[in-house]
Amino acid sequence: MPMIDMPIEQLREYRGINPRPSDFDAYWDRALAELDATDLQVSITESEFQMPNVECYDLYFTGVKGGRIYAKLLKPAHIAGRAPAILKFHGYGGSSGDWSAHMGLVASGFVVAALDTRGQGGKSEDKNPVSGITRAGHIIRGLDDPNPDNLFYRQSFLDTAALARIVMGLEYVDEGRVAAMGGSQGGALTLACAALVPEIVKLAPVHPFLSDYKRVWEMDLAKDAYVELREYFRDFDPCHEREEETFTKLGYIDMHHLAPRIRGEVFLTTGLMDNICPPSTVFAAYNHIVSKKNIRIYPDYGHESMPDLDDGNYLFMKDLL
Repeated sequence: MPMIDMPIEQLREYRGINPRPSDFDAYWDRALAELDATDLQVSITESEFQMPNVECYDLYFTGVKGGRIYAKLLKPAHIAGRAPAILKFHGYGGSSGDWSAHMGLVASGFVVAALDTRGQGGKSEDKNPVSGITRAGHIIRGLDDPNPDNLFYRQSFLDTAALARIVMGLEYVDEGRVAAMGGSQGGALTLACAALVPEIVKLAPVHPFLSDYKRVWEMDLAKDAYVELREYFRDFDPCHEREEETFTKLGYIDMHHLAPRIRGEVFLTTGLMDNICPPSTVFAAYNHIVSKKNIRIYPDYGHESMPDLDDGNYLFMKDLL
């Protein structure tokens, strides 16, 4: 079989090489404490867009560092008791998409909340000022700030946790049946959400981004979604004098370090020909998950849609209904 990465036997054992900061747990405990202290100022109003048998709402809340965050909220028009909910997260630079794209899940009986990642293609704001380099992407936003709490993805991960808390608190949602799903950046946000809110009972990440940055670099795949790593070193540390420091700081927002916090059941999907989010980086996160888990592998597929992908994820979620 053609390969762009390790043989499958090695992938199943690989656990990542990006450094883990010594204060990693304290960093995320402090982050969650900041979220606890944040007045979310939740607003839920009817959307202009409506569909038969579905209620559509614009959900806004104030995240950490002051950003006003948006999510589409959809619920079945008639709910008996409390319903299960699914949180949906989108790919890098994108948005929560069309309302109708979420209809299938709602028609089955799920409440759906689809987040716009702050500062990207949707309505969510990124108001956190940072010092240092902000050019060429969100992975490096805050990387040169003296305070690691100003890393962009720290705030984005906390936004997913805030959304989960809000949805779990809705009077028509069963807080014990809340799940998460997404692909690429959305796959990373799915893992991050479940790591920060361990009450998430099921998660279906697809070829998750933001994992094992140093491995991406060593594979010479710091391009496409990871191009900012290459541009950062070329423009701002051309002799790699701060390489270890840089990768260690990125370790705060590395999926394979957050993964052990997950307690929900995981159904992860990846393609072995993925040269955007390489298989070894995906397995680095997957192999650190200690909860119940399964991985669906597409040997001939890369960073793309795959046959039966959505149907398989739906079947995984269906028993929450």
